[in-house]
Amino acid sequence: MRVVVSRVKNASVKVNDQVVGKCDRGLLILSCFTDGDTIKEVEYLAKKCVNLRVFNDENGVMNKSILDAGGNILSISQFTLYADCTKGNRPSYIKALGGEEAKKLYDLFNEKLNEYVKTETGIFGADMKISALHDGPITIIMDSK
Repeated sequence: MRVVVSRVKNASVKVNDQVVGKCDRGLLILSCFTDGDTIKEVEYLAKKCVNLRVFNDENGVMNKSILDAGGNILSISQFTLYADCTKGNRPSYIKALGGEEAKKLYDLFNEKLNEYVKTETGIFGADMKISALHDGPITIIMDSK
């Protein structure tokens, strides 16, 4: 499992020109799953994301998590995070888990995030338009392995 976590002032996702999810001050999380991912990886990265200390404390030092600083999460599935660009110019997505298996893990990931922090989502597999006002910018890439 792979996630890209960005601290944002705000973010939203549209499908067919309708906002389906948003976050006001918090984290924009893009996630992707691969063969062999289980509930173990999902739980590990959900906990890691909400405890990631990327928000400033009273001294301006990134020392607070979203749990400490407040805010919410916008979680988006993005199979392209497992793109392999080593051969040629057309990325291969063979390492990205597809279909129902990926959707189950994505839904579980969002459930786990929502246990900690209010989490809104995009629509799995949809053509999504994402807008974000990055804060910092602070962007962290994490893998479960």
